[in-house]
Amino acid sequence: PEMLVLEVALEPGQTSTPHRHNAHVFVYVLEGQVTMQVAGGEPMTLSPGEMFYETPDDIHPVSRNARDTEPARFLVHIIKTVGAPVTTRVPG
Repeated sequence: PEMLVLEVALEPGQTSTPHRHNAHVFVYVLEGQVTMQVAGGEPMTLSPGEMFYETPDDIHPVSRNARDTEPARFLVHIIKTVGAPVTTRVPG
């Protein structure tokens, strides 16, 4: 396996498209508030210092900045198979 660490910045109200990582994913919020959800789970709004986890089987339909007036930043730690894609889009 390999581990990647990415910093993601979302503008106010910005959201991502539904996707999956086929990896263990740990999200750590640095600034602002983000709403995360995996398919079949409840949306969770996280603040600085809080974490969110996705399993390799999870589909991630919701990843968005929970605020319309301030940016959000978070670190994404991804543990995946060497050479596997980081993100795969899914219909949604």
